[in-house]
Amino acid sequence: MKKLLLLLTMIGMASLMVSAGEITGAVEYMGSNEFNQVKAKALWKYSLNGTVGVEGKWAKEDAFEDPIYEVKLPVFFETDLLTLNVTPFYYFKNKSDDKEYNAFGVSGKLILTLEDDATNELYSHAYIGAAFARQEGTLQKEGETSDQYYSQAAYTIGLHRNFFSAFSFEAIGSMFQYPDGITGVQSFRGILDQQDLVFLQSYDIVHELPKYTAGARVTRLWADRRATLYLSYRFGEFYTADPEHSFVLGNSFVLADRVMCDLAYNHLRTVHNENKRDIFYAQLKVTF
Repeated sequence: MKKLLLLLTMIGMASLMVSAGEITGAVEYMGSNEFNQVKAKALWKYSLNGTVGVEGKWAKEDAFEDPIYEVKLPVFFETDLLTLNVTPFYYFKNKSDDKEYNAFGVSGKLILTLEDDATNELYSHAYIGAAFARQEGTLQKEGETSDQYYSQAAYTIGLHRNFFSAFSFEAIGSMFQYPDGITGVQSFRGILDQQDLVFLQSYDIVHELPKYTAGARVTRLWADRRATLYLSYRFGEFYTADPEHSFVLGNSFVLADRVMCDLAYNHLRTVHNENKRDIFYAQLKVTF
C-alpha cells in the first residue's frame, strides 16, 4: 500500500508542478483470469518540442504473492522530421516466495518522418528502438538454479503509413539479446515485463524470455469524429515458452469533450492451442 501511495503521489505532484502547457492524464486497466494491472500516467507538454511525464503501475498476478509496483519517467523531443522518446523504468523490490525480485532499465525510440503529403493526406513514418534491462530473480540453467541479476537487450524496427486519413497500416518486428548468455537457459523467474522493452502487440504481462516477435496492425480512421477501429496480429517465439499468436481487436472514440476512451480485446494462444487466454483492456485519457 505504501508503494502504491508513493506512485500516486509522484503522479499527482508532477501534475501540480506544471504551470503552463498541455497536460494529458490517462488511466489504463488490463485484466484476465491470471492478473489485474492498473497504470496511471501524466504527461506535460512544456514546450513546442518537449514533453515529460511520470507513470506508475500496479499489478497483481497469480504467479506472485505480493503486488508488483513500477515507475517510469518518459521524456519526448519532437520536431517536424523526428520524434525521440527515452523512458527509464524501475521496479520496486518484491519479496514474494521469500525471495527478492526487482528490475530496472531504459528504453528508447526514434521516429523518422519519411513522407508528409498534406495535400493528398499521405503520411509515412519509420521507427527504430533499443532497450536494456537488468532484473534480479531465479535462473534455471542446465539443471542448475541460482539467484542472480540477468541482463537483456531488445531492438525493434517498424513502419507506419497513413492513407487519406481513412486507413493506416503498421508493420513491426523485434528481436532480443542476452549479454549474460541464453544457451541452456530453461527458465527465469522475475518480475520484469518484457513490454517495458518493446511493445509486443498484446496486453499480456510477459515474463518469458523472447527470441523475436513480428506482426502488423490495420486501423480504420474517422478523423472528423476522432475514432478508430483497429485489428492487429503478432507471432512470437520464446526461449522459455512455446511460440505464440496474439490477436487484438479494439476501438477508440471520444467519450466527452477532451476525454478519449480506448477499449480492446486480446486473444492469445500457443501454436498447439495448449495455452489459450483472453485479456481485456480499457484506457481513459483526459487532456487539459
